Amino acid sequence: MYIWIILIGVMVASFIIQRVLQSKFDKYSDVPSPGGLTGAEVARLMLERNGVHDVQITCIEGKLTDHFDPRNSTINLSREVYAGRSVAACAVAAHETGHALQHATGYAPLKMRSALVPVVTFANNTVQWVLLAGVLLVNLTPALLWLGIALFAMTTFFSLVTLPVEINASVRAVNWLSSEGVLDSTTKPMAADALKWAAYTYVIAAVGSLATLIYYIAMANGRR
Repeated sequence: MYIWIILIGVMVASFIIQRVLQSKFDKYSDVPSPGGLTGAEVARLMLERNGVHDVQITCIEGKLTDHFDPRNSTINLSREVYAGRSVAACAVAAHETGHALQHATGYAPLKMRSALVPVVTFANNTVQWVLLAGVLLVNLTPALLWLGIALFAMTTFFSLVTLPVEINASVRAVNWLSSEGVLDSTTKPMAADALKWAAYTYVIAAVGSLATLIYYIAMANGRR
């Protein structure tokens, strides 16, 4: 009963956080950055200042689709961030560049997350079917349900590992934007606020995944 309350609470919280994040991004997209740099220029300057010269910066479609891809060393910025000269554009670009710097310096949590990607991809593609089969055949093959739980546990672990990766990238971004004078004392808190709400999406996802894992374990124990 309590797990269901937590899961419902997570869904509601996730919806609220997404709405607030969108609102924050829209709000700070209307605030010009003091340095007048575009998101792409911020990313390039941040890379150069940190001695990283083998990362490409590309423009992609969509909104809040920005990401760093370690497979081909590219920082992919949405059009609004790539060409934008706002506080939001600078914050997002610096955050994704923070991931590129993590990759360049061998940041341990990022290396762990990258190593987990193939396993988690397999788990995501199969876990729902294994869990379903495990529930239906629990009296015949109880081990199948536990296999599904093990696969889901991998996705939960991935969510937890993602937290320090995202938080560290945001800290790097805000500190660098401030130290380089891209943002001032007025706009620095705005960037920190936007990235804080972006981090909350990962926090609530991890909480939801952990609560779901506990539910599956309780269900398996109850069916033994």
